[in-house]
Amino acid sequence: MTSMTNPESSLRTIPRGVWALGFVSLFMDTSSELIHSLLPVFLVSVLGATMTSVGLVEGVAESTALIAKIFSGTLSDYVGRRKPLTMLGYGLAATTKPLFPLAGSVGMVLTARFIDRICKGIRGAPRDALVADLSPPHVRGASFGLRQSLDTIGAVAGPVVAIIAMRLLANNIRAVFWIAVIPALVSVAILVVFVDEPERRGNAGAARVSLRLADVTRLSAAYWTVVTVGAVLTLARFSEAFLVLRASDIGLAITLVPLVLVVMNVAYAASAYPAGAWSDRAGRRVGLLAGVGVLILADVVLATASNIWMVMVGVALWGLHMGLTQGLLATMVTDTAPPGLRGTAFGVFNLASGVAMLAASVLAGLLWDRFGATATFAAGAILSMLSLVGFARIGAGTEQQL
Repeated sequence: MTSMTNPESSLRTIPRGVWALGFVSLFMDTSSELIHSLLPVFLVSVLGATMTSVGLVEGVAESTALIAKIFSGTLSDYVGRRKPLTMLGYGLAATTKPLFPLAGSVGMVLTARFIDRICKGIRGAPRDALVADLSPPHVRGASFGLRQSLDTIGAVAGPVVAIIAMRLLANNIRAVFWIAVIPALVSVAILVVFVDEPERRGNAGAARVSLRLADVTRLSAAYWTVVTVGAVLTLARFSEAFLVLRASDIGLAITLVPLVLVVMNVAYAASAYPAGAWSDRAGRRVGLLAGVGVLILADVVLATASNIWMVMVGVALWGLHMGLTQGLLATMVTDTAPPGLRGTAFGVFNLASGVAMLAASVLAGLLWDRFGATATFAAGAILSMLSLVGFARIGAGTEQQL
């Protein structure tokens, strides 16, 4: 079936609701990445934070988002509806954007990031489950890849807007942060108007589930393999804030610092959809192994970089790794979870990844403060190599289930 599918035909058969969710992600990510592209420099140069503090802020923020997904995902399974929780998460996120330009201390930034990421956690698992509900099985990888690509286009647009705004507003980071409110509101409007939730089928697989921890035991061994893979890979990949700080450390001007996330997300956006469509034909495991291999190369380049061009090559490789793995992991969760427990499955997956993200980002900051940037990225390369060895040992039987 999927062997006859090509990326162009897959693109035409992706449902309208998936496209709309992709544009919802695009505009919200434009808003978030506009802030995120400048936030590490804002913390260090304006608020006087240490690298360890940056790692703590980013680790707490990102892990909070991932951990919160378990509750929203399970709740969406229980009520049998995905869109209301998705709307709640996006709507609250839009209202938190003004907190960033108002922040006057590291603690206030941590609070703002914490609240914003809770909102991301509220919407993330229900949105992914909604994509799964809307997508026919034969274009499931393409659907997740498309949403991820559009999301990442927003992640490119945000830093581009930041660069332009920094020039127009004389490097006034607080003033630039205010601009982020606009695309956040557009995102919410698209979700309200253009996304219709499909009727849940009245079969056993899609029946309403109870809010019980015991429901987790219904998830298969193949699913838990995916959870383990995702957690180990997250442990090997810390926050992108350290990419921004690496470029700044090499000497990139503050006005051009957002260019780091532009380069990363161009590579991410360009690869996410083709990688998803490819996985529908070639299998999930091959793409995953390729993605981890690219992460190892990215870490090596960033650890040894001596000029901004080498940093940008490493950043582009980092983005390629994200494109190869992130939509793929979401597809693997969908492949291995019962339809009625997809929200819970995405929530548990993100809980494990959230704990790993917190540990990875704090470790990265500590290594940077004590031993320098090279140690941070060298440690990432070592962890990535260990994860590659582990993933390569996934048996053929598991591959068939994935």
